Amino acid sequence: MKKIFLVVFLLKLITVEAQTVFKTKEPLVHTFSIVARDPETGEMAVGVQSHWFSVGTAVPWAEAGVGVVATQSFVDKSYGVKGLALLKQGLTAQQALDTLLKADEGREVRQVSIIDSKGNVATHTGKNCIKYADHIVRNNFSVQSNMMLGSKVCESMATAYELSKGKPLAERVLLALEAAQTAGGDIRGMQAAALVVVPGKSTGASWNDRTADLRVDDNPLPLKELRRLYNVHLAYLHMNNGDLAVEKNDMPLAMKEYNAAMKMFPGNLEMQYWTAITLANNKDVQKAMPILKQLFAKDKNWKELTRRLPPAGLLTVSEADLKKILAL
Repeated sequence: MKKIFLVVFLLKLITVEAQTVFKTKEPLVHTFSIVARDPETGEMAVGVQSHWFSVGTAVPWAEAGVGVVATQSFVDKSYGVKGLALLKQGLTAQQALDTLLKADEGREVRQVSIIDSKGNVATHTGKNCIKYADHIVRNNFSVQSNMMLGSKVCESMATAYELSKGKPLAERVLLALEAAQTAGGDIRGMQAAALVVVPGKSTGASWNDRTADLRVDDNPLPLKELRRLYNVHLAYLHMNNGDLAVEKNDMPLAMKEYNAAMKMFPGNLEMQYWTAITLANNKDVQKAMPILKQLFAKDKNWKELTRRLPPAGLLTVSEADLKKILAL
């Protein structure tokens, strides 16, 4: 009877402890990630892939001029918000992490990495994280993983990141993630990925303080899709730069940027359209018309949009040239 009572008591104790540590509202995000800082530009980034839906809403946290956080395993999202707040108070990455872990009874099932704007890195892998679980801290970056198929994921990430020195930070992070997957990745497979990059200094306008913010919530090949989105992101940066050049009446630069965008995505009709409109507004209607003719043939809505541009001041050609364009 005493043995039965003892077993029941222990089961209740384990249940209570489990409920305390593993809250049902917290996702079990077993994954691999990287936090990094470019010492040349000051940019900071966090990249992640996991077999967990919408991992980008749980693991990566970032703020320009402050730092980035990756919180995973039996994830506690508050580590992201609280970690960044502690950094803003002047704590180093290690001090912030120590503060968070000290207050957390579930610290041994957490995996967390923080990097601050000065390049200080702090990473924790709880002793109860599911194998293979590991992390590697190097100068200005850290890689971490748990529930991996094999034991070489972190090593592969670190090597890929270091060998890509000189490339843009976002590209280096993507290469590290891809190396992790090549080394086996999550034992459960693939589902979601995310990439966040922020400047080393805040502009004071938080809505402009993300260099890149890309998420793949549910895809059988999330890293491949993340790579595609990153390339689209770069193409649209060229488009934005072209628009800025137009505002400054620097048409050679504008066309250079637009052409760079179209070269990256030749099948993107909108990029072709606005390039043609820019040519027309720059009194180069003859070069614009062949492009517009092809677009109108593919989708008549582009012609309808063209009719609506003059009243908005976005197409400034003469009445005669407008008639020629709309007659295409």
